[in-house]
Amino acid sequence: MSIITISRESYYLGGKIAEKIAQQLGFACFSRDTLLEALGEFQIPEIKLIRNIQDAISVLDRFPYGKERYIESMRLAALKQFQKDNVVYHGLAGHFFVQDISHVLKVRIIQDLEMRVEEEIKRENISVEDARYVLKKDDDERRKWSLYLYRIDIQNPSLYDMVLNIGDITVDHAIDTIISAAKLSCFKTTPESRKRIDDLTLAAEARVVLFEFPSAGILAKDGKIFVGLKAPLAQQKTIVLNIENALKDIAEVKDIDIHFEPYL
Repeated sequence: MSIITISRESYYLGGKIAEKIAQQLGFACFSRDTLLEALGEFQIPEIKLIRNIQDAISVLDRFPYGKERYIESMRLAALKQFQKDNVVYHGLAGHFFVQDISHVLKVRIIQDLEMRVEEEIKRENISVEDARYVLKKDDDERRKWSLYLYRIDIQNPSLYDMVLNIGDITVDHAIDTIISAAKLSCFKTTPESRKRIDDLTLAAEARVVLFEFPSAGILAKDGKIFVGLKAPLAQQKTIVLNIENALKDIAEVKDIDIHFEPYL
């Protein structure tokens, strides 16, 4: 079938739409919170909420190569879910990892700010001014977070196959539109697109277990891991053994190709 990713502005609309789509299609549904639960060490309030970008950055800075480790851990967690196919994802980050996968329908849900303000007032029982402030701040922090981590602007429409403005288009209309699009032949899983996700997932798993070599370039194809890095000649034999030992427990790894670039 296919994969659907939903990015949203509103606190709840993305999840609501994703869950209804998944129910109608018989797909599994997961979110950014699902990915965070799989990470263990990054289950920290500041990371989960992303209400203050500086707090989140300071949390990642507590870890050696915290930003890079967080990205690669999220990438692996997301790709393992996408590998299952027939899934709907909602939240920040997941769609960044499958930009070039043909059977992924990438959707952005937006809504007029004043409509969101009215909904926020009802949900949180706060003033108009407070609701508008909270929503604008949340939008700004989510955008900063994606730029900081992935160097991607979530408000860029070119990242998505479809941008739907909830207003004149109702939630039910949006759901029907997304389901219809997902059934188009261009978003159907093919052997080639499935293989591409498998390769990306294996490469992500290799990056996670090889993080003692953070500058290494790592790719995967047909079960073969390609590793490129710089190292003094005297250390190369030890590095090869360390890499082979780290990768040996990944069942999908069939071969390893390690290439050393000139060390200047």
